[in-house]
Amino acid sequence: MEKVKILVVDDEVRMRKLVRDFLIRDNFDVLEAGDGEEALDIFYRDKDIALIILDVMMPKINGWDVCREIRETSKVPIIMLTAKGEENDELQGFELGVDEYISKPFSPKILVARIEAILRRLNNRVTEEEAVEAGKIVMDRAAHLVTVDGERVELSYKEFELLAYFIENQGIALSREKILNHVWNYDYFGDARTIDTHVKKLRNKLGKCGEYIKTIWGMGYKFEVTK
Repeated sequence: MEKVKILVVDDEVRMRKLVRDFLIRDNFDVLEAGDGEEALDIFYRDKDIALIILDVMMPKINGWDVCREIRETSKVPIIMLTAKGEENDELQGFELGVDEYISKPFSPKILVARIEAILRRLNNRVTEEEAVEAGKIVMDRAAHLVTVDGERVELSYKEFELLAYFIENQGIALSREKILNHVWNYDYFGDARTIDTHVKKLRNKLGKCGEYIKTIWGMGYKFEVTK
């Protein structure tokens, strides 16, 4: 069986080695880059990269700009690593389409668990029903494609997963904690406002169909198709 290929981008050699050793131990194939420019070169050269672990503070091109450029052409899952713990940095990462956000120092075992959770959910989608409809929204899971009233809508990996979870649970009030546990697929101990950030962006991208996502004050959200 072919190994899953992961690109680890960090200017700290010791950090790259730490992450690489844990990933190799779990049978991943690892590519490494020491700065943002090298990361983009490798990404454009190797089309089999399944996930990127990306540091923020790097020489030549920082992690934000690397993420921004990759998101112009690809929805490959991105886990952002940073020494910063500021809320604004985390929100910026999600706005750019980051799938996970981990502050240093972190547990390599937790990092591997999150990688496996992302890849597992991504792989499971391919085997599920290819297309579902909800009002004017059509979601093709196999193609990772969403259209609204016939027009294609570009969603990040997490936005796609969030919309899929809403559609699967139409008419059901979902707490933020439940959404985090299912969409992020691990015990999340961060700020539940992560959900609010993703919902706001998802609503904007869905246009008028964003009204399908109802806010349940003090609890979470409910997806209901309205005329």
